[in-house]
Order: sequence, then C-alpha cells, then structure tokens
Amino acid sequence: MRTLLISDLHLGNRGRRDVLREPAALARLVATLDGVDRLVLLGDTLEYHGRHAERALLAAEPVLEAIGAAMAGREIVLVPGNHDHDLIRRWVRDRGDRLGVEEIVAPGASSGLARVLAALAPARVTVRYPGVWLAPRVYASHGHYADRQLRPESAIGRLRRRRPASVGPAGYERDHRLRPARRRRRTGLAGAVARVRARVLFTLPPLLLRPRTAPLIARTLDRQMRHHAIPAQLRVLEDLGIDADYAIFGHVHRLGPLPGENRAPWGTQPMVLNTGSWQYEALLAGRGKPPNPYWPGGAVLIEDERPPRAIGLLDDLARAGWDPGATSAGPLARPALGAAGQRDGAGRPGAAGHRHAHRETETATVGGTCPSCCCGPRP
Repeated sequence: MRTLLISDLHLGNRGRRDVLREPAALARLVATLDGVDRLVLLGDTLEYHGRHAERALLAAEPVLEAIGAAMAGREIVLVPGNHDHDLIRRWVRDRGDRLGVEEIVAPGASSGLARVLAALAPARVTVRYPGVWLAPRVYASHGHYADRQLRPESAIGRLRRRRPASVGPAGYERDHRLRPARRRRRTGLAGAVARVRARVLFTLPPLLLRPRTAPLIARTLDRQMRHHAIPAQLRVLEDLGIDADYAIFGHVHRLGPLPGENRAPWGTQPMVLNTGSWQYEALLAGRGKPPNPYWPGGAVLIEDERPPRAIGLLDDLARAGWDPGATSAGPLARPALGAAGQRDGAGRPGAAGHRHAHRETETATVGGTCPSCCCGPRP
C-alpha cells in the first residue's frame, strides 16, 4: 500500500497563490498519482468559507476533477481543515460531544461537500474528521487544533506557558466556534484593545515580509516551528489520547523533516511530519532553491515497511508559472519512464514506471526505489 498525503492546496485562493492552477504543477501531481494506491487530502483543500465559498468551488472543481480522474477506482480520503471547515460545520455541530478522533462524515453534510465529492469521482472518496488512522501506528490530521495551544491563537503563535484544560475533539470544536461570538460581545477598553490587536496582526505580516527581511522571517518561522508549533501538536495528540509512532499534519506550510535536517525537534514518540503546502509564498520560497521547506508541492509518502517521509514533488519545476515576477524560462519537464526506461507513443509511462521528486541531497521515489537516477541530468 502506497499512500500519499498532501495538504493546504488552498484552491480558489484570492491571491492566486495556489500553484495547481498552473498546468505544469497539476500535471506533475497527476503523473505522481499513477504510482499511488491511496491519496489523502489533509485539509485546506480549498478556500471554502463565507461569501467566497462559491468562487472557491468554481476554481477548485477543474483541479479536483483532474485528481479524481487520476485516482479512478482508487481511494481518496478527504480531511477538512480550518479553511474548508464550512464543508462540515453543521455536521460537526450536530455531532456535539459524540465527536471522536476519527469520524466518517456523511457525503450530504453540506451542498459544498457534495459538489467536492462529485468532482473527485470516479475515485472512491470518503470524508474523515478530525483525523484518520492510516495504519495501526500512523495518525494524520490537518493540525488546526494546535492553534488553541498557542498565543495568539494562530499557526504562528507562541506555546502557552499555562496549558489549557485537556479537552477532546468536541471541546476543541466548541472553543473554535464560540470565539467569534465572544469577540462581538467585547465593549469598552477590552473591545478597543481587541480591535487594535486585530489590526496589528492583520497589517504586520505585509510590513515584515519584505525582500530584505524575508531570510530573517524564514529563520524565525523555523524556530517557531521547532519550539512552539510542534510541541503544540504533541499537546493536542496527548489531549486526544492518540498513541501513535507517527503523526502527520499540515496547516503550517512547512515541509519536513527534510533530508539531512536535525530530526530531534520533530519528536520521537510520536515523530511528527508536516506535508508543507501547494501555495507559493514568494518571499519565503522564491529567493531560495529547493530543497526548501516553503517550496510548494510538499507531500508525505507512506510505503509498506518504510517509515513515512517528507518529499517535494515540484522541486525541479521553475517558478515562472506561478510567480509573475520570475524570469525563469518556465517549468522544467522530466520524461516519465516506463519499466525499461522507454515511453510509449503518447509519452505515458509503462505499467511499472515510476516518477521522481529530486532533491539535492536525496531522490524521493514515489513509485519505488531504484539504485541510480534514470531521469537524465538534473537541470
């Protein structure tokens, strides 16, 4: 069984940073799925919330249809996150305190969810929430519950010194659902402070993410990941009673651990892995070269008898397709090779073919491991 996990596609993103709108990136993902038995869409697949929900669905449907066609007859597991939580919000509310750590969501939980599932056909699709057991000792979830362990409550907050009371999934959902109501009730000085804080948090990132400060911000985010985001995820796993050897999450858009990276901060029991994202963050990824933890196209691959590993599926693609400011000639295509290193007349791989996602320090092979690289010279 070969399972591929991807997250944070953010299809329909208003900033047009979702790279799967670019044909070369979508073609690479579709080609990779040829060697996959099960695909897990681990949250924030689309920007489905508020008044932008319909626009996001319209943008997402062609991509989802391509993914569904590539996985025809095979399994897709859809796990909603915080940016597409409206797909299941009413269902979660109805479950109440009965919500467990892995629930099968009814396909008709919302009209939006029904449209997403229709687009992913003819694959066999199930919806799980808030997480999914992929093997007896491997658990995966989007990871947004960890925000409750951070201050301010966001993916980039600092770990709270005083740990919040231990709660199950229903408690995390209830806390998340009530926060907007609490903000609306604030008046006087407390309300003024809350409004100023919200404005600062909204305007500060654009001011900090300048070309000169981008390397510093990337290092700061890495430090936040090691000392705050990962410990927050471990707290959540303990709260939920998850006993696993590996815990996989998305949410923070930081692929890892990468080959050669110090794995100590990622924990040992369980070890956590992050799926990265499929969103191009120009100032975090654009000035570096892969392997870069913020480069789009991250994934985690699970194969029988091998530990899960983080890989980059777009590491050999130039950024011109999704970065208007790039001057590169465009995406760098690699031939898809068959069992004997040959392509058929249409350029498709043979039945035993495999695809590679290269790094400077490692070759991550989705369709199997070969003793040497057979994809030709690197660009």
